[in-house]
Amino acid sequence: MDRTETQHLQRFADYLKFWRGVFGLSQEQLAEMVGTSTRHVTRLKNGISRSSEVLTDHIADALKLGRRDRSHLRIAAGYATNEIAQNFNGPDLKWLRSAMLRTLQALAPYPSTLTDGAGNILMVNKAWVGFYQDKVDTERLRQTVNLYNFLFNDDSDGALSEEWKDTLSLVIMVFKQHVMLNGSDQEKQTLKRILGYPSTPRDWKIRASRLEPRASFKVKIQHQEMVRGIYSVSQTVGAPDPAAYMTEPRLSINTPYPEDAALSLEKLLLNPLEHPLLFY
Repeated sequence: MDRTETQHLQRFADYLKFWRGVFGLSQEQLAEMVGTSTRHVTRLKNGISRSSEVLTDHIADALKLGRRDRSHLRIAAGYATNEIAQNFNGPDLKWLRSAMLRTLQALAPYPSTLTDGAGNILMVNKAWVGFYQDKVDTERLRQTVNLYNFLFNDDSDGALSEEWKDTLSLVIMVFKQHVMLNGSDQEKQTLKRILGYPSTPRDWKIRASRLEPRASFKVKIQHQEMVRGIYSVSQTVGAPDPAAYMTEPRLSINTPYPEDAALSLEKLLLNPLEHPLLFY
């Protein structure tokens, strides 16, 4: 057994020890609860054996772990999380919708969107509508409900630059690996659509493999009849831990900031602004 595998097994052993301590369980009691032998639990505790996926879920069930803690236990055991999609517009997440709406308002005058894991736009702020209404046909902007569709259908000069191709390639690579790991049917369909766009770099795999993913990137776009540099920043809304990108609802706030800090975007808010996903 090499060092990496030993560290991996020890990580799960640490989690197991932690949760036994939380609930005051002996090895014998835990073994009985999950239907395995005390000897096997001892081997798990000592980092000798790997927990199967079924046993990992049995442990989580027996301890009545919540979604966050179950996700961490599965990750520690070497398995992808097994999240159930949540309806962002359902009654249980009314508090989250309110918080996200206020967050988008507070980000003005910087254009911002709230998206889910499949790139579906859930909310926009007024600055986003104002920013793009001069670049995009009004009807197309109104019909824009998926950020990936919007990005990969961008026919501006920026879409042709090498840095923009790199950015699109990174977006695809991150999304592709998520879909392979634990993607929903909707996310698989979104990926298929992205890969079919003419603007998708044909060499996206090679490009992305040479670049490290990042939460922000710099590109050039056309704005107010000038090509301007912007920093596009993505913020994850989720668990403040390694499971953040896998915990439902997987939400992100996406905001472009002008490279020129002196460039005022206040005028974006002056004109009448409407969009089906603008809720204030």
